[in-house]
Amino acid sequence: MNPSTPLRALIAEDEPILAATLAATLRRVWPDLAIAGTAPNGVAAVQQALELQPDILFLDIKMPGQSGLEAAQELAERWEGPRPFPQVVFVTAYDDYAVQAFEQAAVDYVMKPVSDARLARTVERLKARIVPTSEKTADDGLAQLVEQMRALLPEAGGPAERLTVVRAAVGSIIRMIPVQDVAYFQALDKYVNVASAGGDALIRLSLKDLLPQLDPDQFRQISRGAIVNMRHVTSASRDDAGKLTLHLRDRADTLRVSPLLAHLFRQM
Repeated sequence: MNPSTPLRALIAEDEPILAATLAATLRRVWPDLAIAGTAPNGVAAVQQALELQPDILFLDIKMPGQSGLEAAQELAERWEGPRPFPQVVFVTAYDDYAVQAFEQAAVDYVMKPVSDARLARTVERLKARIVPTSEKTADDGLAQLVEQMRALLPEAGGPAERLTVVRAAVGSIIRMIPVQDVAYFQALDKYVNVASAGGDALIRLSLKDLLPQLDPDQFRQISRGAIVNMRHVTSASRDDAGKLTLHLRDRADTLRVSPLLAHLFRQM
C-alpha cells in the first residue's frame, strides 16, 4: 500500500442518520480513512462495492431486501478484483443477534449506537489485518471473510421425513421427478429451476424452504442460488483465480461454487 494513498471504506446502512453517525465516528477515530460512499441497502452495497472496490466494508446486518450477511456472501461470489477483497465489519443493533457466534468466529462487528471506544478497537484490529498492497494477494480478505462467516452461515437441517419426489411444472404439464434424478436446484427470480437428465422444470419454492427437505448427505448448497446433488457431480476444477467449478453427469452445464462454501469440496 502506498503510504500516500488513504484506505477507503464503504458504509451500508438503511438509516441515513446512523450511516452519518458511523461515518463521523470513523473520521474521529481514524482520520486517515476515506469514506468512499454509503449504500442504503444490501443490494446497493454489493453494486457499489464492485464498482468502488473499497478496502473496508461496514455492513449493517438488518437491511431491507438483502441482509448484510447475504450481501457479504453475494459479494464473495461476484468479486473479480483486481483489488483484494475488502475487510468486512458487521454492524448490528441487536445484542442477541449472533453475537456469541461473532465472538467465537472472531468476526469484526460493532453494536449500535456506535461508540468511539468500541469502534477504535475495531480500527486497531483492521489496521493489524491490512497489509501493504505489495504484500497482498487477491484472496487475503476473502480468506478472512470465509473464516469469519463459517460460524454464521445456516446449517442444513430438516425434518425426519425427506422429500422423495418433486412436483415441477413444464409449461402446463406437471412432472413427478424423483429427487435422486435431480442434478441441481437453481434459483430463478420467483421460481426454482429443477435440473435433471430429463430436462428442466420449475417449482415455486425458495431454496431456503427447499433445503431442509433434502438429504444433507446427498444435497449441498454451493452458493446463494444453487443446491447440487453430489451424486451427479463427476469432477471439480479451479480456474487461475482459484474459483471452483463443478462438472455434472449427463449435463453440459457447470456450477460455480461460492468461495464461502468451497471448503466443502477440498477432497475433490
